Amino acid sequence: MGKTLDNIYKLKECNRKGLAILIDPDNLSTLLLKTQVELAVANEVDFFFVGGSMITNDCLDETLEFIKSRCNIPTILFPGSIYQVSKKADAVLFLSLTSGRNAELLIGKHVEAAPMVKASGIEVIPTGYLLIDSGAQTTASYMSNSTPIPHDKPNIAAVTAMAGEMLGLKLNFLDGGSGAQTPVTSEMIKATFKATDAPIIIGGGINSEEKAANAWNAGATIVVVGNAFEQNTNLIKAISKIKNAE
Repeated sequence: MGKTLDNIYKLKECNRKGLAILIDPDNLSTLLLKTQVELAVANEVDFFFVGGSMITNDCLDETLEFIKSRCNIPTILFPGSIYQVSKKADAVLFLSLTSGRNAELLIGKHVEAAPMVKASGIEVIPTGYLLIDSGAQTTASYMSNSTPIPHDKPNIAAVTAMAGEMLGLKLNFLDGGSGAQTPVTSEMIKATFKATDAPIIIGGGINSEEKAANAWNAGATIVVVGNAFEQNTNLIKAISKIKNAE
């Protein structure tokens, strides 16, 4: 087990709350990125997830270098395509879209990406990626050409995550997607937690400290905050108070 994955498993084993900030290089100004890094350090954020469904301005390396030059918070690639690979990151979530039936995103693109990922030398974290319906079509669902798991079908998510774990995937990432109207339900998180042993990551629609707390209390190991933080930089302070009140 690599260092980054080991740290995530330790969070789960110690029943500690993990917090990640999602950085989309396409949506950032240098000033906003500087603010996000400073707030992440001040509020003891655990990880930066870096990537997006589309990166069009070729600044992935630049973004990673900026973060690395200002803090020691681990950077984990959250790739939306095979081209979002950089040796400047600490690790990469090697995502298999287990919630869909698009063979390209179950294994096809992984075959194409494998030589690049291997050559990068970064830690590879096999991750089951489950898209969950969030009340609106998101970039992730559109780009993946797949149907999300209905938000009111927790057992489907649970057995999907279970199957991915049996295939050797080390994390389960339940995501409402960027721009989610509603977060993954507590019932779905609880069902997945009971059915699996791997740490659970929850993203999409986390725009308040209450929603972050609900996800953690239901069994999530890591909560990911993205668009909401870009729009309200005070949000991370509020969420971190809950995270650090252990």
